[in-house]
Amino acid sequence: MKLPLIALGLAGIAGAAAYSAGSLPSGRRAFLQTGAATAAATVASVAVSGGVGVQPAFADEGDYADFETSESGLKYKVTKEGTGAIPEAGQTVKAHYTGWLDGFESIKKFDSSRDRGRPFSFRVGAGQVIRGWDESFASMKVGERRQVIIPARLGYGDRGAGGIIPGGATLYFDVELLAIQ
Repeated sequence: MKLPLIALGLAGIAGAAAYSAGSLPSGRRAFLQTGAATAAATVASVAVSGGVGVQPAFADEGDYADFETSESGLKYKVTKEGTGAIPEAGQTVKAHYTGWLDGFESIKKFDSSRDRGRPFSFRVGAGQVIRGWDESFASMKVGERRQVIIPARLGYGDRGAGGIIPGGATLYFDVELLAIQ
């Protein structure tokens, strides 16, 4: 079973947060989930071409001059306008995404809900996903599609994720907000 890379990173973050909070029942569960996610990520990394040994990519300002830049450094460009509501913090959204390590439409794609044919759901602003995703989806309308460039500090930072995303990597996503549930 191939788990979405986004979900693999979440288990590790949740495990660290629960364990450091000192809550034994949730800490133990999170610890077990983290171990399972790490094992799944290791297996998944073998199946992803170009995943091992990939160097971090950085967004060149000149290449993305038509992108908006937020105060945090997140870059985005709306490629399809949405007409629906904007999610509020805590609401669950359903989205499609594709992620790359070295630019949009490259051969270094690391994960895609579109390829699996299964959208990904998460609660906006709840820390269930990387910070760059929370920030981006918090301002999207249902039906909107964007290209998003997430600097490492809003992504997986220096630690990377699952043996697929190296530490310090800038992430490139094509995301679409399908629904608020």
